[in-house]
Amino acid sequence: YGFINTCLKSLVVEKYGEETWEKLRLQAGVQDSFLTFEVYKDEITMQLVDKACKILEYFFEFCKRSGYDHMLRTLGGNLYEFIENLDALHSYLSLSYQASPSMNYRVEKNEDGSMHLHYYSDRRGLCHIVPGIIGAAALDFFNIEISMEIVNQTEEEERTGKKEHIVFLVTQNPVFSYKERSEFSCPSQYLDDADKQVENQANKEDLEKAKNTAKDRGSSVCPVKKSHWKTIRGIITLGKGKLLRGFDPVYPKSLWIDTKTFCNGLPFHMVFDKELRVKQAGVSIQKIVPGLQTTGICLDQYFCIVHPEVPFTISSIQKFINSQFVFQTRREMMPESWKHRPMLELRGQMIWMEPLQCMLYLCSPLLRTLHELEERQMHIADIAPHDVTRDLILLNQQRLAEMELSNQLERKKEELRILSKHLEEEKKKTEALLYAMLPQHVANQLKEGKQVEAGEFKECTILFSDVVTFTNICAQCEPIQIVLMLNSMYLRFDRLTTVHDVYKVETIGDAYMVVGGVPVPVPTHAERVANFALGMIIAAKGVQNPVSGSPIQIRVGIHTGPVLAGVVGEKMPRYCLFGDTVNIASRMESHGVPSKIHLSSSAYQCLKYKNFEMTERGEIEVKGKGKMHTYFLIRNKTATENEIMGRP
Repeated sequence: YGFINTCLKSLVVEKYGEETWEKLRLQAGVQDSFLTFEVYKDEITMQLVDKACKILEYFFEFCKRSGYDHMLRTLGGNLYEFIENLDALHSYLSLSYQASPSMNYRVEKNEDGSMHLHYYSDRRGLCHIVPGIIGAAALDFFNIEISMEIVNQTEEEERTGKKEHIVFLVTQNPVFSYKERSEFSCPSQYLDDADKQVENQANKEDLEKAKNTAKDRGSSVCPVKKSHWKTIRGIITLGKGKLLRGFDPVYPKSLWIDTKTFCNGLPFHMVFDKELRVKQAGVSIQKIVPGLQTTGICLDQYFCIVHPEVPFTISSIQKFINSQFVFQTRREMMPESWKHRPMLELRGQMIWMEPLQCMLYLCSPLLRTLHELEERQMHIADIAPHDVTRDLILLNQQRLAEMELSNQLERKKEELRILSKHLEEEKKKTEALLYAMLPQHVANQLKEGKQVEAGEFKECTILFSDVVTFTNICAQCEPIQIVLMLNSMYLRFDRLTTVHDVYKVETIGDAYMVVGGVPVPVPTHAERVANFALGMIIAAKGVQNPVSGSPIQIRVGIHTGPVLAGVVGEKMPRYCLFGDTVNIASRMESHGVPSKIHLSSSAYQCLKYKNFEMTERGEIEVKGKGKMHTYFLIRNKTATENEIMGRP
């Protein structure tokens, strides 16, 4: 069930975080979440356990947190009783987890105080979980530490359909705290003077017995009850305040109930001997299985044992006498009216009557819902008024409706989680697209509906580039060839903007514009743009001219100065730069030389002492600006080509 896989996920997330769980589930190749009442393949759990390894005691803790704490605590007063009643708990839980494979526990006391725990399971490989779960329960509920070792591991032959039978040797060590030792004695102020002596004597006996037992037992002890019962266990008040040790039941000299009343009052019961011959049966079971009215018929002719899966012999039944037994009617022996109905199942306990050498089976119909009752054409009236099966059917009907609602909510929650995850992924894609068009802080302001104020940047470096003879190329090529050429070139340039952390402002035809120091001011804006420009020259050599087939040539111009930057427009808004610095940078590009990086004097001054090799071009006439002293950028003296291109 998903409950088990959810337990493992909870352990990993709680102790190691979501990232570790994500890594674990990817390695195991399983989904992210599991529905509690959904049945999953064993392979999923095995793969998760194989990757996570140490889940043993956490399962017990997870069961407690999931609301089973009180249920587990009330199973027994000591570990022996706790294990002895685990089968009854599994029987109850099967109401919710109907597809859960069967497993059984059988426990035997040894003379030295240890126990043999027999574990039976339909599935192999899960026995190693048992010591962790039982050990956690022993420590939490009974304050004892236990050790468990496998003494036998076989395929059980005497059980039908079971694949694995493991026998554990359980030895127990009590953990006595000071508080518990102090609880050995009861406050004597509540007793009469006459009774104090009796109580003190009892306490001395208990203390002496506990000391001797602890001294002798070593690592193996008898099942230990809760400490506050150590002195008052078995003490009952009779008459005028007399305290007596132990309890002796009183039985009548003869049974004050006649046979007819007994069979009517317990309508679902059967008595059979060692040869399985039926001696008596309740009236309701006789009504359903008329063959039981024939004295001396064999019980195994009409019923088979469903749980525990043992052969139908008196010796097998005696071995599992503390387990709940489930009988199922045999179809071939049922009346004609039952031929097309589901078979009736009975659940109850076995009681061996030594004087009579007979077995009493006190049982009730195993019915979980009104639908199962109707399928067998039975009624509530067929069940004895004192039988809690009546209440169980009605309560379980309501619980099933609530469980179905819970399942629907769980599925909806899972659908919402998946939708939310997909929405988050789409949101990231949208944001990535938006951040590719606008600076991140500007995009965030626009998303929040804020007005983006124009900003003045006192110093930045702007670069322009274009393709040499682009007009001629366009005249001699198909439009698609131009698009492919520009796309190939711009993809290389875009990658370089990430490598050198410069901002791409826009592209217009074959013109490419970037800026350093905007929108985030940085002192190294000139070096970044210079390295980017060197990378552009190298990258352009990898783009083919569709006319000549040779690498294309580009002109690059760089200028440093102040600008004003802001968002322009509402539809398809753009982050634009304004100022004379933009014009001069454009002039540097248009008055440049193919495959050269043309620098203004201000850009040259910024790079002068930054390990760049530059040559002087001299004074040139610049349109609209008159004469300007310019330079060419040759190379970076300290960076390799791989570093410039961002290659590993």
